[in-house]
Amino acid sequence: MLVTSPDLKAFLLATPFFGGLSETGLDLLISMLVERRFEADATVVAEGEPGRSMFIVKSGRLAVSKRTHAGRVIPISRLEPGDFFGEMTLIEMQNRSATVIAEAPTVLYELTAQKLYACYKADIHAYVIVLQNINRELCRRLRRADDRFAALQKNGDH
Repeated sequence: MLVTSPDLKAFLLATPFFGGLSETGLDLLISMLVERRFEADATVVAEGEPGRSMFIVKSGRLAVSKRTHAGRVIPISRLEPGDFFGEMTLIEMQNRSATVIAEAPTVLYELTAQKLYACYKADIHAYVIVLQNINRELCRRLRRADDRFAALQKNGDH
């Protein structure tokens, strides 16, 4: 289902992904989003599978996890409304790096790599802002991962 709700603009502009976009850039990207609904316990994406789209969380709650080489599932993070995920596959064109499971009924907006490329062709300024927003969020995640790693190292020193 294509996304057309008029109050959607305010929600999207408040997310890290769409911040700073012009009205026309936002309208263009909204026209490219597709709404996806998932029931509780549904797997949205699975680690290792090909990925050619990213998602913005409209409602619900999701759990992100990774498998160790031994096969144990390690929780990584939780996603809530306004968060986005799957952007790494759009940038590096690699398989999914984690599994994401809906913990509650969830509504997501999907943006495919093909649509993002269409944004590049139609509005380079909007495309640059989106990539900058993605990069900013990836930097935040890397800092949080560094902090967790440092905390683990510190606890291991005792």
